[in-house]
Amino acid sequence: QVLLEETGGGLVQAGDSLRLSCAFFGPTFNMYAIGWFRQAPGKEREFVAAINWNGGQSYYADSVKGRFDVSRDNAKNTAFLQMNNLSPEDTAVYHCGAQWEGVPQALYFEHEKYDYWGPGTQVSVSQ
Repeated sequence: QVLLEETGGGLVQAGDSLRLSCAFFGPTFNMYAIGWFRQAPGKEREFVAAINWNGGQSYYADSVKGRFDVSRDNAKNTAFLQMNNLSPEDTAVYHCGAQWEGVPQALYFEHEKYDYWGPGTQVSVSQ
């Protein structure tokens, strides 16, 4: 059994920062890539960022490059998403997912290919 839980969301103003955490409960955290996705009202779930099993490779959507940083601490079974210079367009529920490392890296961008999901944390950015 694997469970994920996101924390760190909140209500901020444009230009502010937030750091989201993704806690992983289960065996072999270092055998999973971690992805971050977001879903805004009326929109499809959207890829944000991902990080491979050992943190050596990371990937970002064009809309967040230069503003967001994804990282992980395998000793603590936790992944992070540092979000800087937030704008109202970033408002969404943010979810982390875990993908078994046997899956090709190209599938990091597809939410349907993740094995486990957390319930999400709300990020709201006012003008």
